[in-house]
Amino acid sequence: MSDSGMPDMNALLQQAQAMSQQLMAQQAEAASTEVEGVAGGGAVTIRMTGGGEFVSVKIQPSAVDPDDVEMLEDLVLAALNDAVANAANLVEGPDLGGMDLGGIDLGGLLGGGD
Repeated sequence: MSDSGMPDMNALLQQAQAMSQQLMAQQAEAASTEVEGVAGGGAVTIRMTGGGEFVSVKIQPSAVDPDDVEMLEDLVLAALNDAVANAANLVEGPDLGGMDLGGIDLGGLLGGGD
């Protein structure tokens, strides 16, 4: 904190920049991480990156019934939804991907403290 009782704006700016860089690095890591979506007890498996790129689709032969194509379509859709949800969890975790937000010292800027 400066002598005037106000927080050091340069220090706050540096902390904000460090947080921004950390967030960008975590987003880049999440974008390249692969996740999996599964349906039908493993009958359909879809792999994708956290960046939204679908990598592979695996369908067990037992899931292919020419008389029930609708079931296979439902399994593929369920696996896609599962994969997308798992990819979203990479970025929207409860702790913002492990980023420590508690290290910011606002120096009483919001009325708390001394």
